[in-house]
Amino acid sequence: PQSVPCARGHHCCPRGSRCGADGESCVTDLGTGTRPAPRAVPCPDGQSECPDDATCCVTSSGAWGCCPMPQASCCADKVHCCPHATVCDLTRGRCVSPAGDTDVPLSTAFPAWKRQPPAPVALRQVLCPDGRSACPDGATCCQLSPTHYGCCPLQNAVCCSDGQHCCPQGTTCDLIHSTCSSLGGSAPLAALPTVREVKCDEETSCPNGNTCCRLSSGAWGCCPLEQAVCCPDHVHCCPQGYTCDPEGGSCLQGGGTRRPWVRKTPALPRGGQGTSGIVQCDEETSCPDGSTCCRLSLGTWGCCP
Repeated sequence: PQSVPCARGHHCCPRGSRCGADGESCVTDLGTGTRPAPRAVPCPDGQSECPDDATCCVTSSGAWGCCPMPQASCCADKVHCCPHATVCDLTRGRCVSPAGDTDVPLSTAFPAWKRQPPAPVALRQVLCPDGRSACPDGATCCQLSPTHYGCCPLQNAVCCSDGQHCCPQGTTCDLIHSTCSSLGGSAPLAALPTVREVKCDEETSCPNGNTCCRLSSGAWGCCPLEQAVCCPDHVHCCPQGYTCDPEGGSCLQGGGTRRPWVRKTPALPRGGQGTSGIVQCDEETSCPDGSTCCRLSLGTWGCCP
């Protein structure tokens, strides 16, 4: 993580070291105990950055690259660069100084990397089987009644048959003695709080932690953020304290902070729904209604909300 890319883009070195002149080794300066962590040079696009001892140069593709030297001169061919205070002589493939005391080969820029944006708000929720109720991350959905779910504050918990209690994984519900029993002993039953939902109107609701926003069709949608700002395009929303950029694509804050805007999902009818409200990915996998099946890097299915 946060490695230092070397020239020509084929090698890299661990953070805190630099690329050796031979292009094959990494050099760690002695006495690094007092040396600050390497900083990065932001490129003018605001999205790319280069190592602290490099210079941002535009490449032939229009993207930003990094010249492996500070305050370098970027060559007009958008491929090469030269040390500070020298100029590019592309016909001879050399870097020369006006005084004539420097004559070195052209260097090649390597690709810049994207700056790490502030992490978008992750909807850390466990979706219940009805596709509309949700519990906090690390909890378990347990059915209270045919149309309502509760949240057991334990991961992979055992839901008791009384619809009111739950037990830790690997134990069984002993409703007669009001305990969770295992081979090693017993513990008191945990009570189930009811799943809360955000009511949009008498017929529609969103999962807890969402905000109701109108869609372009006039129907209600769910923004996966609490107290969110609904954007005028009726498609996106922004976190509390931000405004929707009229140019599109992002949320703006007073200090110039910018973050990607969030897409809303359709709200769901209140009072439960059957298996018809699911999106089938294949014979074995499905996603909640209103979402899309997308392949993950491992080849398994994921659900885009």
